[in-house]
Amino acid sequence: MSEKHQLTLKDIARELGLAVSTVSRALKSHPDISEETIKMVKEYAEKHHYVPNLLAVNFRKNKTYNIGLIIPELVHQFFSSIISGVIKEANDHGYNVMICQSNEHVDDEKKVAKALLNSRVDGVIISLSNETEEVSHLEEFIAADIPVVQVDKIIESFDTPKVIVNDYAGAFQAVSHLVQLGYRRIAHIRGRMIVQHSNERYRGYAEALEKNGIHIQEEYIKICDQLTEDEGYVYAEELMALPEPPDAIFCVTDLVALGVMRYLREKGIGVPDEVGVVGFSNWKLGEVVSPTLSTVHQPGYELGEKATELLLAKINKGMDSPNDRVVLSADLIVRESVKALSLEK
Repeated sequence: MSEKHQLTLKDIARELGLAVSTVSRALKSHPDISEETIKMVKEYAEKHHYVPNLLAVNFRKNKTYNIGLIIPELVHQFFSSIISGVIKEANDHGYNVMICQSNEHVDDEKKVAKALLNSRVDGVIISLSNETEEVSHLEEFIAADIPVVQVDKIIESFDTPKVIVNDYAGAFQAVSHLVQLGYRRIAHIRGRMIVQHSNERYRGYAEALEKNGIHIQEEYIKICDQLTEDEGYVYAEELMALPEPPDAIFCVTDLVALGVMRYLREKGIGVPDEVGVVGFSNWKLGEVVSPTLSTVHQPGYELGEKATELLLAKINKGMDSPNDRVVLSADLIVRESVKALSLEK
């Protein structure tokens, strides 16, 4: 360590292989931290002459009445709904919202997180990017006594309040409905394996099939990288080229489902007569395409509202208050892209 470099919590965390938030709590002798860890951290800090950033500590005693919101995309109906919910709840309590976009890239997420940290916001709400696997950039907020609430896309091991929908139950309901209608060769276009809600939607899909005695076929599983309409189009083409193509496709998002429907329409494959399609999100576009898209509803506005409610409670009650977890329901909306096939098969 350079003599001129002032030791930070992040430095200590890196050297000891701990989270920044763990180091911060250990230095405060927090009861959730083991005596062994507290002793190790304090000895290291003393040996290397750690001095707390008193300016930052003193600054945290005063509220700015600004909160940060980091979301993957601004021009996206679901995230726009979250934004609206956050702004309404925040403004009702005298807070302003600073909105940042990660563009689904972890490097951009880190940049805007640093900007919000430097702006001394009172708290942060974040929906993680599809690339985010570790959260050291967010642990810096915790170390500075700035609460963080995760919404929609989360990392389970990051100990903060969380607001999510029941992705598993929504997917299970959607695929079970397809089976009840008579579909049997049900494909799934899923998201990345590092994304928690993508895994939950896949789990719901898989367990719905297993419960109904339908074997999961690996060739019916496609993995999206960016969750785009174009990916839906390409994967629909691959699925329909199989020797035994699927008779239904369950998609991780409505946008992917719209790509699937575009391919099927261009190739003259009837929806739902030949292939049923179900999305996830309940975009308004799904109501105006032909046929209209069956989907699982995500209550974006309510997610934003509840996340803000938890954040303001954390700001007012302090960092040691409980990290609540709220799970909202995700319900199937049946439209024209599926139909009963049981009498025809």
